[in-house]
Amino acid sequence: MRHPAIEPLLILQDREQTRRSLVQNLEAVPGDKARVQQKIDAEKAAIEAAKSEWQELETKKKLLETEIGSAEDRLAKYKTQQSLVKKNDEYQALGHEIETVEAEVSKFEEQELEVMYEIDAAKERFAAAEKELQDNIAEYQDRLQVLDEREANLKSDLAAAETACEEAKGGLDAKPLRLFEQVASRTFPTVVAVEGSKCGGCHLRVSGEAEGVARKGEELARCDQCGRIIWWESS
Repeated sequence: MRHPAIEPLLILQDREQTRRSLVQNLEAVPGDKARVQQKIDAEKAAIEAAKSEWQELETKKKLLETEIGSAEDRLAKYKTQQSLVKKNDEYQALGHEIETVEAEVSKFEEQELEVMYEIDAAKERFAAAEKELQDNIAEYQDRLQVLDEREANLKSDLAAAETACEEAKGGLDAKPLRLFEQVASRTFPTVVAVEGSKCGGCHLRVSGEAEGVARKGEELARCDQCGRIIWWESS
């Protein structure tokens, strides 16, 4: 026969198992959220990387504009000087400088035009990449929302499970409850049946004395191998 405390202990164990499972699931949520956030951060970094080509070309364009501006300033200066000189050799020398600078301006303007075409192409590539990456970010953000909802539900379920455990403890005397909590702090499940002279927890053979105590049901028996509370499962 079973010890009178076995049935309420099994009820407590079942509720404790539910509570522990909820705690485990709840503890996993922050890690799950962190991994999703890492993916969002990676997608954002990829957007910035995709933008860098375009930004580098924009920088190149600005440098060319600076070079063109500087060359045009020199060109204006030479033309002004040429209009003021009276000697033919000075006039020709300035004319040569003007031709050289005009060639520089023309070269820079050609480079600028090429860069502008490259910028347009880079913008198109960035727009396509950004859309895909933003879609991925939106999907990950949806996952975060689901995890937030899961976390809230788990907290609510855990509160209910803890209440259920306390209610189950209320149906137990102090001694068996104390023994249950002592064993449960080391191993779980805590209350198991003995079948074929073997503990249902560690699956090792229990002593004849322990099995005899479990069969009688007058005292709470314990496995002499793992220390679990045992009860005899009649065939």
